Amino acid sequence: MTAAKIAKAASKGFVITLRRSPIGTPQKHRRVLSGLGLRKIRQIVTRPNTSQVRGMIGKVGYLLEVQPQ
Repeated sequence: MTAAKIAKAASKGFVITLRRSPIGTPQKHRRVLSGLGLRKIRQIVTRPNTSQVRGMIGKVGYLLEVQPQ
């Protein structure tokens, strides 16, 4: 799913899973992951549908699996 489709489908929030290791990624991307509350691979968090969270997902979406809540 693209970020636009996810944003339209999710009115309550997102269920975010870290699928790939952040090793070798830029420091800013690792900080975004920690801002989302993700530290370990296969860790699942729930975040609200806000523009800030959608921007963070867009930045590191290649490491994540995102589903609408």
